[in-house]
Amino acid sequence: MDCHLMQRVARQCPSFAVEGGSGTQVPDVSIEVDDVDDAYNRAIRAGFEIPYGIATEPRGVRRFFVRDCFGKIVNVLSHSTAHETGSG
Repeated sequence: MDCHLMQRVARQCPSFAVEGGSGTQVPDVSIEVDDVDDAYNRAIRAGFEIPYGIATEPRGVRRFFVRDCFGKIVNVLSHSTAHETGSG
């Protein structure tokens, strides 16, 4: 994870949210990835803190939160296939 890039991006993205959804804290930045399960497993193997474990949210997003090397909370997500196709 490029922590210097993450720090620059987080400073440029203001948020007016008071909750991150599903009762979570507001993340500093959100990143959509192709394979959120792979990203989660890689974050675990790398020893990153996971403040919110991987979950499929009711609105069709699968995500987890990871704390980066600067202490920022990153929302890593992908849209679930069932939500995209309208099934499930």
